[in-house]
Amino acid sequence: MNYMNIYESWLSSDDVDENTKKELLSIKDDPAQIQDRFYKSLEFGTAGLRGKLGAGTNRMNTYIVAKVTQGIADYILDYGKAYMDSGVVIAYDCRHFAPEFAKLTALVFAANGIKAYLFESLRPTPELSYTLRELDAVSGINVTASHNPKEYSGYKVYWEDGAQVLDDIANGMTEKINQVPIFNGAKMITEEEALNQGLLVMLGQKEDDAYIKMVKSLSLRDQDVEKDIKIVYTPLNGAGSIPVMRVLREKGFTQITIVPEQEHPDPNFTTVDYPNPEDPRAFEYAEKLGSSLGAELLIATDPDADRLAIEVLDQAGNYVPFNGNQTGAILVQYIAQSMEEKGILPNKPAIVKSIVTGDLGKVIAADYGFTTFESLTGFKNICGRIPELANEGYQYILGYEESIGYSVGTSVRDKDGVSATMLLCEAAGYYKSKGKTLLNVLDEIYKTYGYYKEKQISLVLDGVEGQNRIGRMMTHYRAHYPQKIGAFKTVEAIDYLGGYMDIPSSNVLKYMLDDGSWYAVRPSGTEPKIKLYIYTKGDTDERAAAIIELIEKTVLGVLESVE
Repeated sequence: MNYMNIYESWLSSDDVDENTKKELLSIKDDPAQIQDRFYKSLEFGTAGLRGKLGAGTNRMNTYIVAKVTQGIADYILDYGKAYMDSGVVIAYDCRHFAPEFAKLTALVFAANGIKAYLFESLRPTPELSYTLRELDAVSGINVTASHNPKEYSGYKVYWEDGAQVLDDIANGMTEKINQVPIFNGAKMITEEEALNQGLLVMLGQKEDDAYIKMVKSLSLRDQDVEKDIKIVYTPLNGAGSIPVMRVLREKGFTQITIVPEQEHPDPNFTTVDYPNPEDPRAFEYAEKLGSSLGAELLIATDPDADRLAIEVLDQAGNYVPFNGNQTGAILVQYIAQSMEEKGILPNKPAIVKSIVTGDLGKVIAADYGFTTFESLTGFKNICGRIPELANEGYQYILGYEESIGYSVGTSVRDKDGVSATMLLCEAAGYYKSKGKTLLNVLDEIYKTYGYYKEKQISLVLDGVEGQNRIGRMMTHYRAHYPQKIGAFKTVEAIDYLGGYMDIPSSNVLKYMLDDGSWYAVRPSGTEPKIKLYIYTKGDTDERAAAIIELIEKTVLGVLESVE
């Protein structure tokens, strides 16, 4: 059936509720909207689901959530009773309908005889990953759209190792999901029945306490940290407020102020259009509050508190945003320096970064005897390397990527904005005791290792035609990438589509220039974007920036020439 036929089938089905039909009737004279909602089914993959809320096969709604959950349940059932009894941990963030989707998910699992552990209220993604492992559950679900705008919802899926599902698991789940009818294909029992049968277990304070205790165990310094450093924190109306503030207070920080307008959950994100800490506009309220208090450090976490970004006060009284590579370099420096000074460096320490993350952290790590490994983007891939590194005698210390995600230690197998916030506050307090700000530390790093610069550009291309154009761009660039950019020759072209060294297949292109600069092009896995990552190194900041500008102009010229 084409998209119009599917649209009509929803309108005529007795299984579709009246509110959904009203929503669909409201777009009956808008063919483009009908096409966007029904031209495909919302795709399940290694990032789970993510899409706009609303009626349709290409939207997040109860029918899609129930169908996907039933498919995952069928996948788990194939493993037998032990996996059914291990159960699934379910969490959610502040999104519209997140509590409803989470409870629906729990009741579908329960109806299939699979124990469902459901958090009583919103929780951060890293706590889900940690709790999954602590309970020896087989899987985990978090209803979250991460940092996407308010129109979105999502459904992150985890496996028994605590990381998001990799391709082999996701593909197996997808086969099962595709076999489930969109209407009435999912089994269901009531909440009362699930509770009475012991198939629905509510999670809360006990799990919170265990997670917070683990986070605090990652602390590297205590006595030599100035705990009165002034810090402003914003959870951007998401799940970070309670755990982040609790950790910082229990660690003794006395001058932590939360942005009041962004403290409590708000699915409309009234104070910020785009709740992404990577965008400096998300710091507007934090900057105003910070300026009034003389705060030295601003920190923002995204709605599910797995990602964070920082801004640091400079001598002129302005707040300077750090990108993900710079914050990662600060964490590598602080962690490695602290471990070395305390004599707790393991024999074979290791960090893992993604293939589109800059090399500055790698250079710092090498100076302290760390080995750096790479992975595809996404923490399912970064943390997915932990078991193999352990088998080779390495101790995983830190994983990070340029898109403001960081994870320390092996207890959480995903980005953890809560523990990263604690460590960054600790680092800021430690360096303050030495008369330095994090800006001073970053400048020292550049003077020691070279001026590494980076820039990320995203071309947003919505809808069916946008996705098709992204495909054409990737195809064209593979065949027609520039052999020279200015005076610099392309000395290596890496196409990860066929795999490369120990990196699995992925639709990523990476080009190395003869001056040591490099850039990469890839489609986003979760948003309608094609992304360009540029990395340079110069003997001065200005020189490195000039090379970035040259690469950007040349590469975008090729990409944007594709109609």
